[in-house]
Amino acid sequence: MSLLAKNSSTKCDSELLIAVAAGQRRALEELYLGYHRRLSRFLSRFTPRYENVEEIINDTFMVVWQSANTFRNASQVSTWIFGIAYRMALKSLRRQKNHTAARSLDEYPEQSVNPVLDTEVQDWVAHGLNHLPAEQRLTLVLAYHMGHSLEEIAVITESPIGTVKARMFHARQKLRRYLPALGGASALPASVE
Repeated sequence: MSLLAKNSSTKCDSELLIAVAAGQRRALEELYLGYHRRLSRFLSRFTPRYENVEEIINDTFMVVWQSANTFRNASQVSTWIFGIAYRMALKSLRRQKNHTAARSLDEYPEQSVNPVLDTEVQDWVAHGLNHLPAEQRLTLVLAYHMGHSLEEIAVITESPIGTVKARMFHARQKLRRYLPALGGASALPASVE
């Protein structure tokens, strides 16, 4: 995305959020439609179930509707919305874990098919990511798939930047162990890790 297009998008998002804060439902609808696809891709890393992704997106935009007047421009609107979605997804995962007999993400053999990830290598990496704890997996997704900076990830996850760096470090270490095993090779010796 060009700098001009990104600035235009940021300005438009800010204007829409101001309109949402004023109670304009049409502005909320425009934000929803503008973010739905990106949030769906992001949230599919949390849960393979379409219904859960849709519920989290709806919960996210309920918070946007209720809290738009509290936005203080400390970050971009997109960072704020993704932060809300991140927290809603973690809350959903905890709720599933605590209130149902749902299997953990580690027990799912593969995520549902995502048309964006259509090559074998991407599927292999996605499967490896599913073996990571949610916070580590999502930190990598935010950084490498969605292109957020460490500072933006810290804002989205409401974590210190050192915690974000530690999550990335540990996630990459675990992937170095998981990926060879998932590909049929034996895991790396302990001295290489």
